[in-house]
Amino acid sequence: MACEYAIEAYGPDAEALPRIVDEAFDEVDRIDRLMSHYNANSPLSRVNREAAQHPVAVEPELFDFIADAMRYHRDSGGAFDITVGPLMKAWGFFRGEGRIPSDDELAAARRHVGGAHVMLDPIAETIAFDESGVELDLGGIAKGYAVDRVVGLLRRRDVAAALVSSGGSTIYGLGAPPGRDGWDVMIQDPIDPGKVAFTVRLKDRALSVAGSSEKSFEAGGITYSHIMDPRAGTPAQGVLSVAVLASSGTAGDALDDALFVLGPEGSRPYLRQLRDTEAFFFLPASARLKSERASARLAVAPKARRRPATRGWTVVHQ
Repeated sequence: MACEYAIEAYGPDAEALPRIVDEAFDEVDRIDRLMSHYNANSPLSRVNREAAQHPVAVEPELFDFIADAMRYHRDSGGAFDITVGPLMKAWGFFRGEGRIPSDDELAAARRHVGGAHVMLDPIAETIAFDESGVELDLGGIAKGYAVDRVVGLLRRRDVAAALVSSGGSTIYGLGAPPGRDGWDVMIQDPIDPGKVAFTVRLKDRALSVAGSSEKSFEAGGITYSHIMDPRAGTPAQGVLSVAVLASSGTAGDALDDALFVLGPEGSRPYLRQLRDTEAFFFLPASARLKSERASARLAVAPKARRRPATRGWTVVHQ
């Protein structure tokens, strides 16, 4: 999954704990082998190769996970989309640092993007595409799922407390470390990676962060991030990063991208449907001056507030 996983764990059996953590890392490797679109031999890669020719039967775990990802696609109005792969390639973010595609390249990629191209048969547990060129990319949600699988394994092994991180982008705090009320996790400054924006406390909760600084390029004075708006076919604009607190890593991993695309105002109806979910939108400080009317509406919305601008950014909490 192109990131480093880290686990800090506390349990009643000090001798067994290293073996349990090794099991957890093995589980991450298993998920990577199952869902990687970089590995030509993975079951997901087989789906991408063959699903336009015939329905492809997959194991229940992969089928259920893809069905769950499609639910996030529907609920977000298409802001989260696992068929975004052709756009990522057109914009140069697949194994690259990014570039601006030609109009023809972009039009060709957009024809293959959208949940309507994916047909799921829950009885036969098969996946089919309605045309060639469609492909699934689970990179926006698989890391969070792997975190959840690790947390489930640790719970079954009676690990009392653990902090599980997938490259810092999705982190789950299981229980609390000795003598503490929870796990204190720092959220990175969206402009200066060497600084901390603020700290959140996790206890049986996940934090997921999506940011434009993770992978981006600049052209013509405009910064283009790797977070794609599947509806427009272009990188999402106007948000520096989004931090989501959710009940699971899977939910947080899907929602941080979706909310990044939707922005603070566009996300409000969606967030109202989600229980136990909070979002912090980091916006350029200039956005505050350009949207005073929008800021006023956000200020009176349930669970929403805008913090003062600092270090070139401002944050909206919903």
